[in-house]
Amino acid sequence: MPAISSAATFPLPLPQSPPRLVATDLDGTLLRADGTISARTREALAAAEEAGVEVVFVTARPPRWLEPLAEIVGGHGRVVCLGGAAVWDLATGQALDVCGFDDDDAAALVADLRAAVPGTAFVLERVDGPTFDHTYAGIETLETIQPSWLAPRVEDTLFAGAPPVGKLLALAEEDLLAARVSGRQTAPRISTATQEKFFDVVRDVVGDRAQLAYSGGGGLAELLAPGVSKAAALARWSAREGIDAADVWAFGDMPNDLPMLRWAGVGHAVANAHPAVLAAADAVVASNDDDGVARALEAALTR
Repeated sequence: MPAISSAATFPLPLPQSPPRLVATDLDGTLLRADGTISARTREALAAAEEAGVEVVFVTARPPRWLEPLAEIVGGHGRVVCLGGAAVWDLATGQALDVCGFDDDDAAALVADLRAAVPGTAFVLERVDGPTFDHTYAGIETLETIQPSWLAPRVEDTLFAGAPPVGKLLALAEEDLLAARVSGRQTAPRISTATQEKFFDVVRDVVGDRAQLAYSGGGGLAELLAPGVSKAAALARWSAREGIDAADVWAFGDMPNDLPMLRWAGVGHAVANAHPAVLAAADAVVASNDDDGVARALEAALTR
């Protein structure tokens, strides 16, 4: 596929009226490469909400990474997070909806993956916080790991009455060692051959007991419970609000956004998206650093 310039102008197959709901991924889509949101995008989101368009953020981020969004989400403050495992209300700091693994299923998956790929490190993500294998100690990943988050083995924290495991993360030993040497995990836009080999093993081991997602974290195999996805959570929320898929616009950049983009009436890829997303989208907008989502909203609101 030819390269796409972030400064290019993209024709949009816009419906005759603005959407009733806009669902947008955050990292790599709405937020700029440095994690900030531009003034133009902030104004476009506010204008959309003022015009009666529901805006929902949809992200692989866990709830603890959502607090900085409070100032940009407008009045409702609802976020589909953990790749679709939860809907989070920023105003109350509470989960409105949680879908995840049963403890028995999570324990079996961890045991089988440990046997198949010795040295794999695991993280259990719940709405009330994560649990990391102790092998992560001393590694600065995308955040500083708190001592209270570490356990000898993550499975030791199951069967203790905690909320369901929304997401199970597995990191191959080779990538764990690389993170330890570099002091930070890389986050390639397209996974490497070594990572893909690991992902193939993970797929074979988990079968239909989990779904493998990839949202851009270097080497991380992200496992969601069967039926859990950004698209499924968004569909449930839209139904609750009485909004049909045809009246939804979705924006994304990574393969874990594809089900959501396909479900929505119009699925948009930003210009910097993964090749698979660019190929599948109904429309391509400017890159995240060039306010692609804002441009599309501005065009819709001026029709």
